[in-house]
Amino acid sequence: MNSMKFLRNSWATSTLGACLLLGCTASTRNTAQDAAAQTAKPRALGVETKNFDTGVRPQDDFFRYVNGTWLKTAQIPADKGRYGSFIELRDKSEAALRAIIEEAAAAPDKKSGSDPQKVGDLYQSFMDTARIQSLGFEPVRPELNRVAALKDKQELPELLASFVRLGVQTPLVSFVMQDAKQADRYIVYAGQSGLGLPDRDYYFKQEPRFVETRTAYLSYIETLLRLAGEKDPAGGAKAILALETSLAEKHWDRVRNRDREATYNLKSVAELDKLTPGFSWSRYLKALGEDKTPGVVVRQPDYFQALDTVLASTPLPTLKTYLTFKVLDEYAPLLSSPFEEANFVFYGKTLQGLQENRPRWKRGVETVDNALGEVLGKLYVERHFTPESKARMQELVKNLQVTFKQGIDQLEWMSPATKAQAQAKLAKFNVKIGYPEKWKDYSALTVDKNDLVGNVKRSSEVEFRRNADKLGKPIDRLEWGMTPQTVNAYYSSTMNEIVFPAAILQPPFFNPEADDATNYGAIGGVIGHEISHGFDDQGSRSDGDGNLRDWWTAEDKSAFQQRTGMLADQYSTFSPLQGLNVNGKLTLGENIGDLSGLTVAFKAYKLSLGNQKAPVIEGFTDDQRFFLGWAQVWRTLNRDDALRQQLLTDPHSPGEYRVNGVVRNMPEFYSAFGVKEGDGAYLSPDKRVKIW
Repeated sequence: MNSMKFLRNSWATSTLGACLLLGCTASTRNTAQDAAAQTAKPRALGVETKNFDTGVRPQDDFFRYVNGTWLKTAQIPADKGRYGSFIELRDKSEAALRAIIEEAAAAPDKKSGSDPQKVGDLYQSFMDTARIQSLGFEPVRPELNRVAALKDKQELPELLASFVRLGVQTPLVSFVMQDAKQADRYIVYAGQSGLGLPDRDYYFKQEPRFVETRTAYLSYIETLLRLAGEKDPAGGAKAILALETSLAEKHWDRVRNRDREATYNLKSVAELDKLTPGFSWSRYLKALGEDKTPGVVVRQPDYFQALDTVLASTPLPTLKTYLTFKVLDEYAPLLSSPFEEANFVFYGKTLQGLQENRPRWKRGVETVDNALGEVLGKLYVERHFTPESKARMQELVKNLQVTFKQGIDQLEWMSPATKAQAQAKLAKFNVKIGYPEKWKDYSALTVDKNDLVGNVKRSSEVEFRRNADKLGKPIDRLEWGMTPQTVNAYYSSTMNEIVFPAAILQPPFFNPEADDATNYGAIGGVIGHEISHGFDDQGSRSDGDGNLRDWWTAEDKSAFQQRTGMLADQYSTFSPLQGLNVNGKLTLGENIGDLSGLTVAFKAYKLSLGNQKAPVIEGFTDDQRFFLGWAQVWRTLNRDDALRQQLLTDPHSPGEYRVNGVVRNMPEFYSAFGVKEGDGAYLSPDKRVKIW
């Protein structure tokens, strides 16, 4: 709900999807005749050469060679912490959604309960600033009253459950997803939560910027409490920060949270009740409507043991003040201007370095998108996604799968036994492109144009119930974890599927007018990245049916870990900010995806040529165009505060290293641009990493 906040539960990866098999013997995209036709009439370059900095040698710094002029001349918009290709496409998608939403809002005589009525009225409820201003914080009065009425800690399970249903942060989080070790059933997962700062490190680092951030957070807490009429806002703020610091001490760090085996701890409800004697899980799950779960997968067992102690030792008034703040914090962007401004000053200015809040219409579009995503998605696809784009994308994916299959067979470090398991997994990959086959039903959601906060609460309840109702039912293999208008893509380990929403299938990622080499370097690299997630350091722990199990021989696992360890060490030397490096262990999965994905995309492109010679376009060979296509995708500018937060919390490396950190490991790049010893991009052959 709060667009200024970081993703608090980033470990909750999507598990939605389908299981349609694509044969691994599929033919490549281009026949010899296709390639010959391309030679006779080449497509456009598809690379924005005006962004090049020709004062930089590609052999020294490929990222700046391709993007250097753009980096020098582009400006980060005042309402953004970073800017680049992804953000440009998100802006484009946002503008397309605005047209759809405002059309619905302006339509006369909308039928009550219809999709246009819900879309239009929800947007109008957000844009009605006069009404929002007049209400102050009254829309959250019911939740605040419930906190105030808390008489005993024994009542916490029901109160926390009610807040989880609304999306209000509490010291724990739970939700329903596929069981990672029994992927044909749904189960409840439970994990750590409760921190208002982006990461546990923000509570302990003593560098000046982190001290300043904690001071600003303390001020923000105090401001919200004062606006809500709390008796001692300054004292309450100090107590809340102390409580969160005690929770942060017990939080697992993000590297440890990436370990899918360490975070899989299956408990019965009775075992959980013993783990936390002061907190009843049976009552909590019943209040959530999730008591039908076959068990609970606990991600951080020792955190919950510690939480039980913290809850027991914290005075009830402090817990009530903490929960009061969490309600105000969650809904502040939807309340009157003093709450909204305080929220922006901390989450926007302090944490991301933003100069101004996003225009209200953009925040309104986001609110509608969050609540009615697939209603908008259906209209978005009708207007902005062609069958031709989907067909060409399907062909590209098919080529990447064929090439990955061949690559597994050619691995010199993997035994036949493990190769057979890897091939079996690849053969079961499912692919989703563009949009879902079955759209979500929003008939349970009631929207009132005079009740913004109520609309958002009801939306949270509907989505929570949609998720909780999966317990005991077959896996829904048609469900998507992203909307079509999302500029992104994902791999789900429990579904063993790769998903590419319609909105990412645009230039510079996918350009129907561009040369194949450029497209293979751009969207082909993205496709390869998502396939490779099935075989990264964590995805490789699941089999083709989505079950978390070890299918490696000991020798092969050791060889794999030796290569991935080298890659982690490489990235850990990159220092985007003084005194703060990329965390090679945190970003390892994404870096494997980039390197392996681009490697397989290059081979797939070569396969697509059908032994035909590709033309030179605007002075660039096809091999060069391939790498140019990849590099322009990752052009990015960051504000220091936003970059600092990314380095501490995000499993993705900054854009610069998604280019330079990858190409220096690929012999094909050395050949394409004549990289030699002594060049900035040069790594000696014994230090280059090849995984898949």
